[in-house]
Amino acid sequence: MAVSSIAAFWAVSVLLILVPGADWAYTISAGLQDRSVLPAVSGLLLGYVGLTAVVAAGVAALVASTPFVLTALTAVGALYLVWIGATTLARPAVPGASVDSPGQTPRLARVLKGAGISGLNPKALLLFLALLPQFTNPSGSWPLAAQIGALGVVHTLTCAAVYLSVGVLARVVLRARPAAARVVSRISGAAMVLIGVLLLVQSAH
Repeated sequence: MAVSSIAAFWAVSVLLILVPGADWAYTISAGLQDRSVLPAVSGLLLGYVGLTAVVAAGVAALVASTPFVLTALTAVGALYLVWIGATTLARPAVPGASVDSPGQTPRLARVLKGAGISGLNPKALLLFLALLPQFTNPSGSWPLAAQIGALGVVHTLTCAAVYLSVGVLARVVLRARPAAARVVSRISGAAMVLIGVLLLVQSAH
């Protein structure tokens, strides 16, 4: 697989990751509330691993031939985004609110929630189902599934670096400022609701 293709995809991937959205909001919330951001970030990464597997299985080709599928998936993701945003607005993150000990069910719940957030994130669906296949070469020396897997790993590792940094920064910068933490949390929630509504309106046209 050409290094230039990987580099080009990585550039697009980084730009999308650096745009704050549902992943950022969830990571910031974990940084404020949890003893560790690892369960939340692990869940987000699990969602991207799942998307990589789905695209490698050939679902992207089905989406390309049936645009309605991507529209429907985007609508589902947008509704989930609105729900997460509304929940964040109703219960903004409070520093140190969670004191769960390692191994308890809530940690698994946070992993699963993170997987749902990234797996149904419209931005991620667009990247994996519509953009990622464009950086592959069906006639290349690597099997198509291997090319998709490599690009998925590149995106997932980049997400790991960015989201771990975001979570740690949220813990360090905002934990000592409860009022600022609530403001940031509410802004994140409002942004998710707005993005979700705009995506729903766009998918309806």
